[in-house]
Amino acid sequence: MKPTSKSALSVQYDLRPAKQVERRMFVDAFQRLAQAGFKIRDYQYTGFGGIYFVDFIIFHTLLGINKMVSMEYDESLKNRVNFNCPFKCVEVKNDLSTNIIPTLTQDGKHILWLDYDYSVTSAILDDVYLAGSQLSCGSILLITVDVEPPDKKSDEPKASQEYFNIEAGKYTGTLSVSEFTKSKLPNTNKSVLIQALKDGMSGRTDTEYLPMFHFQYADGHKMLTIGGVIGSSIEKQALRNMNIDGAEYLRTKPDSEPYEIKVPPFTRKERYLLDSHMPCGDGWQPDNFEFPVEHIEIYREIYRYLPVYAELLI
Repeated sequence: MKPTSKSALSVQYDLRPAKQVERRMFVDAFQRLAQAGFKIRDYQYTGFGGIYFVDFIIFHTLLGINKMVSMEYDESLKNRVNFNCPFKCVEVKNDLSTNIIPTLTQDGKHILWLDYDYSVTSAILDDVYLAGSQLSCGSILLITVDVEPPDKKSDEPKASQEYFNIEAGKYTGTLSVSEFTKSKLPNTNKSVLIQALKDGMSGRTDTEYLPMFHFQYADGHKMLTIGGVIGSSIEKQALRNMNIDGAEYLRTKPDSEPYEIKVPPFTRKERYLLDSHMPCGDGWQPDNFEFPVEHIEIYREIYRYLPVYAELLI
């Protein structure tokens, strides 16, 4: 499920730079999958459109996906959501994601993005479990959660452990309190989400979770996104054949370290200068002044995915 999210009314979701980089990395990866034989244009995209529908706009215009479902439970936003729906190919379903996921057809393939902006809850894990049991072979599952300490009153590991024992007790296993320190919470969240997914897939044969994404980023709160293909040996072979040149963000091994999306603080004029020299070699610096080397290295990896914002007076 996804209860009312106050951030939908307070955060400009189309202006979050790290989130936008993530979206465009998904597009790049899906285009590579299409070249490897995945018929991405024929997939159905299902996600939380909110009032901005940013993912829907990007996936429709850049990938050509025409079957799209936005899950929206908050009745108070119903009129605004319907008003802001960008294309007639987007169907808004006013229901809980927990009720919608089981209706995703087995005779079609899906991209399902469970994009939550809050900490892991039992309801989130129910959605992940359902996705594992329901998504057809060849479908793509993406999951995003907030990985800050879930107890707003305390950053202490014990408080986080108690929260997870309540919300995710059957998926935490024998994790010790040391796994709930702030630095280890992202990995603990990943472990819990993967366990819920695998439990959901436990009754399926010749089907496994094939990882592709493991992102961490922060446009304020620290966020985690994991994702991959629900696939058989056929999809596994197709993934092996996928062109991964230049896709530094891909994480295809279960134990891979996350790709951290960082956006260096360059001005618009500085970005124009940098772009005119991209892709640059190791250690390159402009002639007139120096930037921190690590900022240029980061920018070299993300510049193709980072949008440029400008004010438009109308």
